[in-house]
Amino acid sequence: MTYQLPTEDQTLAVESFRKFLQAEIRPVVKEYRDRFIPKEIMRELTQKIAQFGLPGCTLPVEHGGMGLSFTTHCMLFEELVACSCDIALTVMINNGIARRLLSAKPEIRDRYLPGILAGKLFGCAGISEPDVGSNVAEIKTRAVRDGDHFIINGEKTWITNGFYSDFLICTVRGENGLSHILIDREAHGYEARNIQKIGLNSQSTAQIFITDARVPASNLIDDEGAGLKNTMKMFEHARGHVGMLSVGIMRAALEESIAYAKERKQFGKVIASHQLIAAKIADMAMMLDAARLMCMRVFGMMDAGVRCDLEASMAKAFATEAAVQVCRDAVQLHGGNGITKEFNVERYLREAIIIPIPDGTTEIQRLFISRRLTGISAFV
Repeated sequence: MTYQLPTEDQTLAVESFRKFLQAEIRPVVKEYRDRFIPKEIMRELTQKIAQFGLPGCTLPVEHGGMGLSFTTHCMLFEELVACSCDIALTVMINNGIARRLLSAKPEIRDRYLPGILAGKLFGCAGISEPDVGSNVAEIKTRAVRDGDHFIINGEKTWITNGFYSDFLICTVRGENGLSHILIDREAHGYEARNIQKIGLNSQSTAQIFITDARVPASNLIDDEGAGLKNTMKMFEHARGHVGMLSVGIMRAALEESIAYAKERKQFGKVIASHQLIAAKIADMAMMLDAARLMCMRVFGMMDAGVRCDLEASMAKAFATEAAVQVCRDAVQLHGGNGITKEFNVERYLREAIIIPIPDGTTEIQRLFISRRLTGISAFV
């Protein structure tokens, strides 16, 4: 696919969103650095962000979206990540939930989708479990049929938006295999507990505990037993977005490194004039640009309606590992200042280290890429 320059409308949308983020969101990000943003404050932020089209700008107009391209969404999403990866993660999950709700029965879709698109509700997706990570087929959370309802029991972990969530689209195992079903937190009940990590603690990553939740069968998303197939479809979108998380983090680290290198003096001149520093900045910029282009290709293929699971895995693997290197270089470039809380680069590095893990580790991506290219599975 060929690279296309942004249209005038895309450029204006991005510039407007960037100004809003600087004025309205960045002060809150600074205030809550490494501290959990309470649900009500996060809701205020997501409602403001929703006015610029995230999370649902790509959804059809008839369902409350804007009918915009995935490429436009990608450009807006990068701006949000560069401002705050924590808030971007919250919006990213709501974007995925919004797209899943399109497959729900009309009464379920119409009950929850408007609130998600307006930034008023929080959803989450429950896939990973304490003993189930990369191999989705081994999910243990049980859904036992009881007339027109399911009785659901199980535990989910590493659930982004989990503590915030008003509802959970849960991957469960029933008589007919894996399915997705919507569990309303107030109506059906589940508990959530935040998990503390080395970074990205301003948003919610949680454990979820489901005990005898009685959920109507009408809350099934898609057909019963279609959960494994639909989970794999979700990974195309998820991996493209995770790649863009890394692009945004890299961009923020590079911008701060350039500004620092132009001001910091050593041996009588600014460090940007030292050859090794100049080379480091150039390498960081090249890795950022390559990662961005790989991710943009994924979203461009989505716009074209073309399968992109291979390209999404490549983009995710490359971008997330590149971000670790770029952010490590940013810390190194800052010297001793780079490991202090006064500068953001140490936080970017902690965030970058996390991102290669969700939605399939780098190792899993490599196995998948190889299998798609050779037709030979390394999972046996």
